[in-house]
Order: sequence, then C-alpha cells, then structure tokens
Amino acid sequence: MDTHNEQMINPSENKPLNPVQIGPFRCGKGAPLLVIAGPCVIESEALCLAVADQLRGLAETLSIGMVFKASFDKANRTSVRSFRGPGLGEGLRILEKVRRASGLPVTTDIHLPEQAQPVAEVCDLIQIPAFLCRQTDLLLAAAKTGRPVHVKKGQFMNPADMRFVVEKLLAGGCNQVLLGERGTFFGYGQLVNDFRSIPIMQGFGVPVVFDATHSVQQPGGLGGASGGQRAMVEPLARAAVAVGVDALFFETHPDPDSALSDGPNMVPLAQMGMLLGRLCQLRQCVEALP
Repeated sequence: MDTHNEQMINPSENKPLNPVQIGPFRCGKGAPLLVIAGPCVIESEALCLAVADQLRGLAETLSIGMVFKASFDKANRTSVRSFRGPGLGEGLRILEKVRRASGLPVTTDIHLPEQAQPVAEVCDLIQIPAFLCRQTDLLLAAAKTGRPVHVKKGQFMNPADMRFVVEKLLAGGCNQVLLGERGTFFGYGQLVNDFRSIPIMQGFGVPVVFDATHSVQQPGGLGGASGGQRAMVEPLARAAVAVGVDALFFETHPDPDSALSDGPNMVPLAQMGMLLGRLCQLRQCVEALP
C-alpha cells in the first residue's frame, strides 16, 4: 500500500468518535453488531408494525442491536409516476407508533434542511441519502438536531473524500457520525463495492455501515425503475463482515415482489433470521482472530 493510501486509512488528525449511541444500542469498536432494517418506504402502518415486531424478535434472539428504518418520502425515485410514500407528517406519525410499539430505535431519510428538526423529534438516527451526502446545508441541519447522523457514501464518491462529510458534521456540532458504503457506479445500471472503503472510512474515527441491499441495486435497470440482484445480498454482506464492518443495513419486506419501492433488491422478511444468524456466526469468527 502506498503512502497516500496509508494516510487515507490512518488520518492522524481525526478524533476517535467510536462508538455511536443509537437509542439503547452502541455501534462501533467493541460493540455488538448493529443492524438497520425495514421496508424501503412506508407503505402502511400495518406493514411497518408487522416488520418491526419480527425484527425486534430477531434482535433479542441474536443479541444484536436493531434499528427500524423506513422512508416517509422517496424523493429520488427514477420516475415521476413511482410511489414516494405518505409524506412527512403521516410518515412520522407511523414511525413514532412503531417506536412505541416495538421498542426499537427508528430512522428515516431527510432530503431538505427543514425536515431535520421534525424528524429528530421522532427518530433516534437521521439518515442522509447517498445522492445528497455533499449537501452542506442538509448536513449542518442534521448536525444541529443533536441526533446521531448516518451518511451514505455517494455512488459517485471516492471513500477518502467522505472525511469532508465528517468534518462538516463536526463543524455543525455532531460527533455521533456513521458512514455508509453502498457501492459505486460502474458504467450504466450497475454498482460495484470496493471493500477498501470500509477500513478507509473507519480510519476517520467513525463506525461504518454496509448497505447490503442497495449495493445490489441496478439503477434504472427496469426502465422507469431500479432493478436488483437479491441473490447477491448475502455474499456481499459476508464480505463486509469479514472486513470488519460495524453495522449492516438491509431493506426487507414480507413480499418484496409486491413492494412499492426497491423490491428486486430487498430481502424477504422470512429469510432475515437465517441470514442474520449466519452473519453473526461469521462475525464471531472474525472477532476471534488475533
């Protein structure tokens, strides 16, 4: 490895920010595996409550941290005709009900600075979508809320440049930062994961989340919607765990093929238990290495 890359992975000027506290769970060095999971978009209150209930049970069985995720608005859908979600007000009402009923921390995306504060009043973690990861006003608004912030690395970005995202959040007063790896554009309609991005971004002193389901997304692969390779979710998640990732992100649905967003890359809810069980076993092996 050359000197430049050594500096990227071990930037001496950065402060250690591990671990991050999200509700009752910690994420980072020395903490149990954290999973962020849920349906891509809030389709209904009943769906969210049912998914959260099953995820809570899996978290208790596997002794892992679990954060429920669903979006109130998918503002970056491929087509103007695609379902976007119930909107901010109704979406937050449902997320608050999920939080109370399941006991799980909840998270959702924001797309505009003015959404940060109302989302922070309900959610334990604020998520910044990959396409918006460089939007300074959005990052500063999220930082100002006092909530932990999870920023997904843009599909167009060098992982080393995510240090500037961390700097923006620190400047805004947020020292509870997670960065997410979700693949990089590789030509048209295809993403590829460079697993060096995990230790590079961990080198900034922050926990890293591997977004396994968006990593298999095929942007625009279905013409007016994104496609995906669901069968590749577990192999990529295994690779991320082997590298030493701090958290995993999955979108899951009882019937992905009927889901209103991101169905082709979502994990069937019935398969999540076995999937997470295998990943937890792998993590135990990795943690036992000298």
